[in-house]
Amino acid sequence: MIVPLEHVVILSLALFTVGVFGVLFRRNAITIFMSIELMLNAVNLALVGFSRYYNSVDGQVFVFLVMTLAAAEVAVGLAIIVVLYRNRQTVNIDEINLMKN
Repeated sequence: MIVPLEHVVILSLALFTVGVFGVLFRRNAITIFMSIELMLNAVNLALVGFSRYYNSVDGQVFVFLVMTLAAAEVAVGLAIIVVLYRNRQTVNIDEINLMKN
């Protein structure tokens, strides 16, 4: 059973849209971070779908690059969130204002 490319693109678009809304409308740093990861996974899904459709491995190679970028983002991003939480005792983006001190 082969999934049509249109279904893969629609699912990828839906996941990316949920991620964009999560970044725009949430105020929790961890939720925003998870939304960015969701957007990266939506792009990965689209790349794999197009790679499968065109019988090429180029998209799958890009997926590995995006996964490497996501791993680096997780390491650096979570470290920044932990430091902000230790300094401000909150992960709410509205309450974190480092430039005023």
